[in-house]
Amino acid sequence: MARPTILTVDDDPQVSAALTRDLKRKYGAEYRVLAATSAKDALALLEKLALRTDPVALIVSDQKMPEKTGIELLGESGELAPEAKRLLLTAYADTDVAISAINDIGLDYYLLKPWDPPDERLFPVVDDLLGDWGRAHPDVSSDVQVVGDRWSDRTHELKTFLARNHVPYRWYDVERDDEGGRLFQLAGGVRTDLPLVLVPDREPLRSPTLRESAEALGLHVEAEHPLYDVCIVGGGPAGLAAGVYAASEGLNTVIVEREAPGGQAGQSSAIENYLGFPKGLSGSDLAQRALAQASRFGAELVLAREVVGLEQRGTVRAVLLEGGGEVEARSVVVSTGVSYRRLEAEGVDRLTGKGVYYGATAAEAAQTAGDMVYLVGGANSAGQAALNFAKHAKQVTLLVRGSDLLATMSTYLVDRITASPNITVRCGTEIGAADGDGHLERLTLVERVTGQREETDASWLFVFIGASPRTDWLGASVARDPHGFVLTGPDVTTAGAPWGLARAPYALETSLPGVFAAGDVRLESMKRVASAVGEGAMSIYLIHRYLATV
Repeated sequence: MARPTILTVDDDPQVSAALTRDLKRKYGAEYRVLAATSAKDALALLEKLALRTDPVALIVSDQKMPEKTGIELLGESGELAPEAKRLLLTAYADTDVAISAINDIGLDYYLLKPWDPPDERLFPVVDDLLGDWGRAHPDVSSDVQVVGDRWSDRTHELKTFLARNHVPYRWYDVERDDEGGRLFQLAGGVRTDLPLVLVPDREPLRSPTLRESAEALGLHVEAEHPLYDVCIVGGGPAGLAAGVYAASEGLNTVIVEREAPGGQAGQSSAIENYLGFPKGLSGSDLAQRALAQASRFGAELVLAREVVGLEQRGTVRAVLLEGGGEVEARSVVVSTGVSYRRLEAEGVDRLTGKGVYYGATAAEAAQTAGDMVYLVGGANSAGQAALNFAKHAKQVTLLVRGSDLLATMSTYLVDRITASPNITVRCGTEIGAADGDGHLERLTLVERVTGQREETDASWLFVFIGASPRTDWLGASVARDPHGFVLTGPDVTTAGAPWGLARAPYALETSLPGVFAAGDVRLESMKRVASAVGEGAMSIYLIHRYLATV
């Protein structure tokens, strides 16, 4: 496969040459940098690349050009390079139109001219855009190969794990791809071996667990130290924020995550109302940035380990891990978040992982190209997913139990969904049943008011409903409400939960002193990324107070 292309467009030959030179110097080893000096030439070049199926990672265009403006060019380029990131170079006087273009044409970023020095002004922006593009296209360049069945729940679980941990891999369907069939035969595979994971310099991994895959790929699956100042359970926004603040303030910190950093938010294709990102950013990008921050300060991340218990050992708290092993720490932050609630409908459990999925990563939309996709849910996560799937699927249908989407979803998302020509919203509708031979083929839709039932063909159903906290592992020592949400601060004493100290629990402290909760797992939390980040940071402030007394 050809190297991904970076295309520069500027009608000034000297500026074009300088921009191309700077980008080649920095990115020429991994990307092919091409230049066009007019919008017409740029579109012609993009057409050639599209015909050769050569990937385009980034288009960098000047705004002021005689034939077409940069915004007009970037808008038209969406037909030829829909996956490319778009960067506009503009003068200060044109910032208003550049900001409008973020919504109008999906502009990813605008940069004021001049971009000198490029190491300070241009390259950090391009690094972020190319990093985001690369994580969404892991198959462009990879030594890891995965052979599996399109409708296998185990294969889907593994692909999701790799994508969310930013492990590039090349995917082959054993039934549809000749190369997949060839690799399967070379490995002497049988159906129970799927998914088959091929890692350089190792024997093939045959239907590996997530932990086995993580170990083979060199990911960190064991804690390094016998005792930590703080153990953070869960690597979502709250847990990552706690990790950043704890490690930056000198606490010996470990984060234990059962799957991948980012939590439920990490699967979002776009978080558009997060402070400081006018274009928004993907949940994956936010998680990657936060993890890099935490790692830079010295926080340790343990991946692919499920936490199954919590024990009090004097002033030490022990977090017990599935499969043996434990992490001891002087304090604990519970930030395990919530998972999507199971859909109660006939046939759904049987087809989960085989056309029926809970949540979706941003990269999953591409596999639905040309298909009919159904989504269930009325919150922002469902809205962002609908917009992302609409870029690829023939038709997206969003099923909402309530009578009005505005009651549960942000206005900016409702407006974009309403304007999308291939998204249909059906309020007052729910899933009655799912059926298919080995994978999802049909859905039964039910009108809640009339009870009218309708059967429709469907290959994909993505569920974004409700919130179920993962807190069973905490045991009886940590008080929770009837739904499993953790009680903290004044709620502990109000509920009459046992509390053995003279002082009152700190604001985010649970009924077990030294154990704190932050983010969606906590009762009465806001269920927003920004508030989870704030609670994660606040938990470390309170842990400092706690550690000073023990």
